[in-house]
Amino acid sequence: MDSVAHIIVVDDHQDIRDLVGNYLEQQGYRVSVAENGGALRRLLERGLPDLIVLDIMMPGDDGLTMCREIRAIGETPIIFLTARAEETDRVIGLELGADDYLTKPFSSRELLARIKAVLRRARPTGAPRAVRRPSTLRFDRWTLDVSRRELQDEDGVGVPLSTAEFRLLKVFVDHPGAVLTRDQLLDLTVGREAEPFDRAIDNQVSRLRKKVESDPKNPTIILTHWGGGYSFVPEVIAP
Repeated sequence: MDSVAHIIVVDDHQDIRDLVGNYLEQQGYRVSVAENGGALRRLLERGLPDLIVLDIMMPGDDGLTMCREIRAIGETPIIFLTARAEETDRVIGLELGADDYLTKPFSSRELLARIKAVLRRARPTGAPRAVRRPSTLRFDRWTLDVSRRELQDEDGVGVPLSTAEFRLLKVFVDHPGAVLTRDQLLDLTVGREAEPFDRAIDNQVSRLRKKVESDPKNPTIILTHWGGGYSFVPEVIAP
C-alpha cells in the first residue's frame, strides 16, 4: 500500500464530491470520486482503496447495497454519509459492516477527524494483541473458515453469519481468554467510538450466542464479565 492513503468519495451530488475530494487532496490524501454504484465498481476493479466515503441515499444501487458488495470482497473501511439521522438507519449501516457514520450536513474538519481515526485504528490502544492464526480454526464443536467466512458444526452443517457476527467471532478467536471491554469490541469490530451504540455489542453477542452456544441462556463459550466485558473460553486450534 502506498504511504499516501487512497480514498474514494462516492456521492451522487457533484458539489459534495468536489468539496470533499478537494479538501482531502489538500490534506495530502490521494482521492478518487464516483457518482454512483456503477462508477464505484469500476474504480474497485483497479484495486481496493484504503477507505471509502460512501453516500447511502443514491439512485440505483444505494450505499447499503454497495456496502454489502464491498464487504464480500474485502475489509476496506467505510464511512457512510447520509441525510437521514434515525438511529435505526445508523445501526443498519454498522450491522452491514460500516466503520463510521456521518450525518449531513457535516463539516469537512469533522469528516477528516473521522477518516484519520478509522485509518489509524489498526489496533486500539489497550486492546490485547491479536494472535496470528491460519485461515481455518476449530473451537469447541465448531470449525471457522476465516477466508470464506463460513462456520460449520461437527457434522459439517453450515451456520450463516452476518458481517457483524463474523467480525465479532473473529475478534474472539483472535483473543482467546482475554476479557475484552465493550469499547474494545466496538473498536475491533466496527472501528468507531461507541456512543450512542454502546449496547450494540450486547445485542451482537446475544445473537452470536444463539448460533454457537448449546444453551445461550447458560453460555460456556462466550462469558460475560459484569462491568468488564466478554471473554472467549474455548481453546482455538488449527485443524
